[in-house]
Amino acid sequence: MRPILHGDVVCAARALLELPEAAQRVALRAMLARAAAADAYRKRFGRAHPDWGNGSLMGVACRRPLRPEPALDDPLYCRCLSLVFDELAAWRAEKSGPSRWRR
Repeated sequence: MRPILHGDVVCAARALLELPEAAQRVALRAMLARAAAADAYRKRFGRAHPDWGNGSLMGVACRRPLRPEPALDDPLYCRCLSLVFDELAAWRAEKSGPSRWRR
């Protein structure tokens, strides 16, 4: 997967807002897996994946229905942002091994 930027996190959280809370974690994990697969496709074929984009999380998330970005005082949006950050940390730790995340 390509490096994660601010826009990736925002788009993923906005996509999660459209889903019931019980489905958000599964949907986010699917988005991360699709972004990684799309990045591998982009590296191999030199073009974006036709369904999942250019290998960025934003490329996958923006293909889902998105609400306008709420203000940061919206508790549901804050929970979605938090979920994205939590899952990104877990995803990276899983991919790089646990020693990288120890202090």
